[in-house]
Amino acid sequence: MSAAGKRAVDLSSTSDEEPIKRRRSHLSVEEDLQAEEEEEVAQLHPAACEDDGDSTGLRLLGLLLQCAECVAIDNLDDAGRLLPEIAELSSPFGSSAQRVGAYFADALSSRIISSYLGTYSPLSPFSKTHVQKRLSAVQIYNSVAPLIKFSHFTANQAIQQAVDGADHVHVIDLDIMQGLQWPGLFHILASKTRKIKSFRITGLGSSAELLSSTGQRLAEFASALSIPFQFHPLEGKIGALRILSLIRPKLITIVGQDLSHGGSFLGRFVEALHYYSALFDALGEGLAAESEERHTVEQQLFGCEIRNIVAVGGPKRTGEVKVEKWGDELVKVGFQPVSLAGNPAAQATLLLGMFPWQGYTLVEENGCLKLGWKDLSLLTASAWQPSD
Repeated sequence: MSAAGKRAVDLSSTSDEEPIKRRRSHLSVEEDLQAEEEEEVAQLHPAACEDDGDSTGLRLLGLLLQCAECVAIDNLDDAGRLLPEIAELSSPFGSSAQRVGAYFADALSSRIISSYLGTYSPLSPFSKTHVQKRLSAVQIYNSVAPLIKFSHFTANQAIQQAVDGADHVHVIDLDIMQGLQWPGLFHILASKTRKIKSFRITGLGSSAELLSSTGQRLAEFASALSIPFQFHPLEGKIGALRILSLIRPKLITIVGQDLSHGGSFLGRFVEALHYYSALFDALGEGLAAESEERHTVEQQLFGCEIRNIVAVGGPKRTGEVKVEKWGDELVKVGFQPVSLAGNPAAQATLLLGMFPWQGYTLVEENGCLKLGWKDLSLLTASAWQPSD
């Protein structure tokens, strides 16, 4: 989520203890089947109809689906022959549908090449310059769209309710990145009459350099608000469920994309095409077509996420799962849901009111909060506590 593509799991403890289907596969199709396909695409991607009155958007998305079908059954020759027309109809500077097409076409091209070669390796590690560009894109996206702020606001409200009255707070952030969430919680805690005696964050990340700069920045924020603060960086990845079952924190908050990164190629592709069509459409509502900020977010964030979903991984690929399945796993290791109704929901509603666009939606469902665009759910926020 990515901004939009990242899932963050934040653990809060009030103790000082250290927590140990498609059918066609050929290019020759009958007119009635083509009409059926365009109707299906129109239902899945109404933004394509709005963007392109001459049905260019529908044609483009239909070709993308045909190409994905070919890749799914290893019909790489036909898949490759579709790419030139897809490239002709798409553009990273055009309508929302054309922009979506450009990035999915690039990802499909990479997938076709890797399939020919029989290699399904992950994306190459990003250079330092590219990492900085991505971080800049995250900051831009945070300023122009509510998704990242929604993640932070809802989680922070749940955390502050859970630790209300505590003297010592320890938070573990399993993917801290720039730590954009935590200054907001600092402000909440600093406004309380009863001051906390210590606030500690253990931050996990893939870059020691980024962890260091994040820790320094957070320490400066905390110092300005007179919050006793400690930061413990931890480079690398640790199995989340194993940590949760061992330390049993007072509260877990999860904010995740309503998008599966695993499963079959075709299912993953169709779901991602639907999902990112909504993200591109939403961003286009707030920023002009020629906006450099819009292009930066689409290229550095959305484009990289699309490439990771489509181009990376072979038949045995596994990946991140939807929040609902995370909930199933948390129940298995002894946690139960905590409702985000009340103050977290109220804060999320106020947040959406800060943005002038009318397409964003907020729905409360089974104690979770779902942020969507024109009724398509984009993010789900949930909170969990030990059941014993």
